[in-house]
Amino acid sequence: MNIAVVGLSHKTATVEVREKLSIPETQLEGLIAQLCSYPNIEEVGILSTCNRLEIHIVATETEQGIRELIQFLSENSQIPLPQLRPHLFILLHQDAVMHLMRVAAGLDSLVLGEGQILAQVKNAHKLGQQYKGIGRLLNRLFKQAITAGKRVRTETSIGKGAVSISSAAVELAQQKVETLYGTTLEPYSFTIVGAGKMSRLLVQHLLSKGAKKISIVNRSVRRAEELARKFPDAQLQLHPLSEMINVISESDIAFTSTAATEPLLDRSQLEAVLETNQQLMLFDISVPRNVAADVNELDNVQAFNVDDLQAVVAQNQESRRQMAMEAERLLEEEVEAFEVWWRSLETVSTISSLRDKVEGIREQELEKALSRLGSEFAEKHQEVIEALTRGIVNKILHDPMVQLRAQQDIETRRLAMQSLQMLFNLDTGEQFG
Repeated sequence: MNIAVVGLSHKTATVEVREKLSIPETQLEGLIAQLCSYPNIEEVGILSTCNRLEIHIVATETEQGIRELIQFLSENSQIPLPQLRPHLFILLHQDAVMHLMRVAAGLDSLVLGEGQILAQVKNAHKLGQQYKGIGRLLNRLFKQAITAGKRVRTETSIGKGAVSISSAAVELAQQKVETLYGTTLEPYSFTIVGAGKMSRLLVQHLLSKGAKKISIVNRSVRRAEELARKFPDAQLQLHPLSEMINVISESDIAFTSTAATEPLLDRSQLEAVLETNQQLMLFDISVPRNVAADVNELDNVQAFNVDDLQAVVAQNQESRRQMAMEAERLLEEEVEAFEVWWRSLETVSTISSLRDKVEGIREQELEKALSRLGSEFAEKHQEVIEALTRGIVNKILHDPMVQLRAQQDIETRRLAMQSLQMLFNLDTGEQFG
């Protein structure tokens, strides 16, 4: 069994490509079942966020399993293979293990060290188990990655002051206002479309920057009320989705963060409600996008999406680089812990079969020897002779077992196991590929 990961992220694909591959939670159960039905895929874990889609698999035949997975991604996204391949990354074995550790630790995030991704990895693990995609190998890998993410955040300072996508959006809005108008965010009015976790973070960051006038627009007013209750000291104005365009038209800055799969805002809607000289800033932090690309054609509208946050993030990178190096050392320890477990797991059947075979030979030969020695001698000395033979067997088996477990390279280890199986005529039921 081999571990592999195939995916794409903000590093390899634009938001236009990422949104086509984004997998909503409502589709996970069916897609996991579909992937697990493929001949060469045994286990599946899917991590789908605004900035990445990664599918972690355990494959019986690595090359075939990856081919099945890439074909699935092409069909599910309706992007032809030749167009999709340049955006994908493929990692195998130890590289795949280290990658998930880095992701959970926030070292592969758009915002270095951000904390939200750890919760997303936990959720991917929980749903993967719930929908019968994650088995023994991926269960251990995800648990180890979650442990690694927690260690990095508690044993380094990388999480202190780390910004989420929401925070980066507010930071970018503040930069734009200061550059254009030389003021703070306090005098401006804000609209947030959506009432989920990202919207809660937007409210939190806006309030911390001094914002006073914040409106929440959401399809479910009840959910918007739940969000408002988290900020009892803030006078949040709540509106149903039907009032969205009118509320935005009365705002200076708007943020969109919903799970809608089609744009909620486009040029024609804004053009109909905005005055000619009225300026509006739009920050779309959703994938798929909530704001259509054609709004940028309006002279009085500035629209930004998640890819535009790169500039904000870049300013924070250098100060965290040293902490990231420290975190990498911790991750190496976690990877090694997983590797030790993985190696021991793979060699268990071969070692067990070898020990059973040698032990069977020892018992047969001991029984023959004791019968030849006579019952009186046998009863008197059986314990000593049995201890002697066990000691010989243990010493003979010790080096092969230690060497087999110690093999770092997967192919070398498998070759050693195959050699043992052939030389000792062992039947372990193992298939290597």
